[in-house]
Amino acid sequence: MSSSDTSNGTPISSAVALVTGGNRGFGRALVDELLERGAAKVYATSRSAQPQRDDDRIVPLILDVTDDTSVAAAAQTATDISILVNNAGLNLRTPVLEAPLSDIHDELETNLFGILRVARAFAPVLAGQPRSSMVNVLSGLSWLSFGRGYEISKSAGWSATNALRLALRDQGTIVTALHVGYMNTDMVADLDVPKADPRDVAVQVADAILAGDFEVLADDLTRSVKSRLSDDVTALYAQLAAA
Repeated sequence: MSSSDTSNGTPISSAVALVTGGNRGFGRALVDELLERGAAKVYATSRSAQPQRDDDRIVPLILDVTDDTSVAAAAQTATDISILVNNAGLNLRTPVLEAPLSDIHDELETNLFGILRVARAFAPVLAGQPRSSMVNVLSGLSWLSFGRGYEISKSAGWSATNALRLALRDQGTIVTALHVGYMNTDMVADLDVPKADPRDVAVQVADAILAGDFEVLADDLTRSVKSRLSDDVTALYAQLAAA
């Protein structure tokens, strides 16, 4: 799909985007992909100051998705965006019965309330554009749990994404959910499992923005989990059948 094919979605060529957590991992790959597609400017946000990359189209911006004041300040700065990507995430691998509730709260604060906080702050900015898109980076673990707080937060993020899709529909903002299993980033660097290349996932997301797709299932693992949701719960949780 070419960058000029925008009949159902949001143009990327000459657009301005903002990517939370845009300086590393998948966020960095997506910033690069948007620029490759002709974006005029991308705000790459992080919780602390970052050095300027060797591309004047990349604008470093401090944004802590867990802080109301920080989010509001970013929304007052980035008033020209038509594409918003909620990529910032936190995974503390918190067992639901053993982990401090404060840790699970921190995951929810980033992975759920961070999405809502940023969406609420930037909704008026997106409403001012002829076409606009919001992408929320979720997970195959939105639908499958290993008994940790992270999965709770991603499942809640999925529900929030569906709610935002309806809430922003009348202003013309398309909300896309990205579900992906394991990506080759620092978050899962210690896991010996097949991992998707963030650059390949970024291509899928850019295509979805252009097409106006509501959902991206980025890898075989995620597609498999999604396809089994209508099965008996034991199809996903074999240990329940063995108990």
